Amino acid sequence: MFNIVLVSPRIPQNTGSIGRMCYNAGFTLHIVKPIVFDIDEKSVRRAGLDYWAKLKPVIWESLDEFLEKNKQFLERFFFATTKSSKPFFEAHFKKGDFLFFGSESYGLPMSLMQLKFENAITIPMKSYGRSLNLATSVGIVSYEALRQNYQDFQR
Repeated sequence: MFNIVLVSPRIPQNTGSIGRMCYNAGFTLHIVKPIVFDIDEKSVRRAGLDYWAKLKPVIWESLDEFLEKNKQFLERFFFATTKSSKPFFEAHFKKGDFLFFGSESYGLPMSLMQLKFENAITIPMKSYGRSLNLATSVGIVSYEALRQNYQDFQR
């Protein structure tokens, strides 16, 4: 239904939890290297439980490779970032959209977001807090996209 794109994730437990959510929601998980852990690492499987083998994540060697193979979908790329003032719930998501999330340490590269910065979205937070956990952020935005397209989810 939707494509979740993790660009250089750094914490295997987050990636495993996101994989579990993707499997249960019928989303495709894309993982863009480089990553600092083995994708078959025990902690990824533990967080994803028995879903990891069923999920079949799409692994990309680089952001350039991902963009080359998916450039025809550029209009439907959405970038979750703290560098935007547009709340995620104002975005109009459609089935098949690509929802991008950056690494826990660095976020998304500005060069990527500049491809379609009008599709940069943020999760509103108080200024005194740190960014939310990656798995939490993916869940918040993903389920808003699902809510907007729930009739397709039922089929």
